[in-house]
Amino acid sequence: MKVFISADIEGTAFTMNWPATNIGGHDYERSRQEMTEEVLAAAEGAHAAGADLVVIKDAHASATNIYAEQMPEYVQLIRGWSREPRKMIEGLDETFDAAFFIGYHSAAGLDGNVLSHTINGSVIHSIRVNGTPASEFMIYSMLASYYGVPSVLLTGDKALCEFGKEFCPDLTTVAVKEDVGGRSQSLSPALVKRRIREAATQALQGNLKQCLIDLPEYFEVEVTYKDHNIAYSRSFYPGASLINPTTVGFASDDWYEVNRFLLFVI
Repeated sequence: MKVFISADIEGTAFTMNWPATNIGGHDYERSRQEMTEEVLAAAEGAHAAGADLVVIKDAHASATNIYAEQMPEYVQLIRGWSREPRKMIEGLDETFDAAFFIGYHSAAGLDGNVLSHTINGSVIHSIRVNGTPASEFMIYSMLASYYGVPSVLLTGDKALCEFGKEFCPDLTTVAVKEDVGGRSQSLSPALVKRRIREAATQALQGNLKQCLIDLPEYFEVEVTYKDHNIAYSRSFYPGASLINPTTVGFASDDWYEVNRFLLFVI
C-alpha cells in the first residue's frame, strides 16, 4: 500500500504566530520539530496499517521544514517546489491508495485558526469555489480525488476538522487545537502524536474509496485579493475576468484547469 502525506505547519499543535512558521523566526525550530513529529506519527500509523511506502510532501513555505534524518526507511520525503498545478500535493498520482493532510488550517476569511489563510496569506483575502470559502484542504483533497486518490485523514485546528467531516463524512480527523481570536489552545504534544498515530491506522481500514470527494460538474471560482492592482493584472489570465476591483473570476468543468489558474494568479 502507498500513502501520500501533504504536510503544513499552521495547523500543528502550539504554532500560533507567523514568526513560528518562518525560517529564522522566534519559535520556528519548535514548530518545525512539531511538524516533523506529527508527520512521523502519521507515517508510523500508516505503516502499522500495512503501508510499505509513505511519500511525504513538505508543503509549507520553503518546503524544507521537516527533518529528513528523523524519517524511517519506508518514508520518502519531497522537498522544494516544481511550480506546477498540484502544488501542495506535488508527487501524488493515481498509483497511491490514500492521502493524508497533516497540520492543515482553516481557510482565508474564516476564523478557527489564528493563522487562517489560503495558499498565500500576504496576497489573498479569500478564495471561493461554487460559493464556498476554500481552504487548502478543500482544494487539494478535491485534486487528489481528481486522480482517484481518497483523502482519508485530516489533522489541524478544530474548525477545519469540523468542516472536513461535513465535506467528507467518512473522513478521519484529529483536532490538535482550538483557536479563538488571537488565542490558541492545543492538546499536549504527546497526546497529539498518539491520536494522530492511532487515527492514521484507523483511516486505512475498510473501503477507502468512500473518502473520494464527489467533484461537481462545473466550478465557478472567485479569488479576492487584498490589493486591487494585483487583481487587475491577474484578470488577464486566459478565461479569467475582473468581477469587481479586487476579485477575479474563472470557470471550468475541469478541476485541474482550476488549479492551473490558481498557480498563475496567486
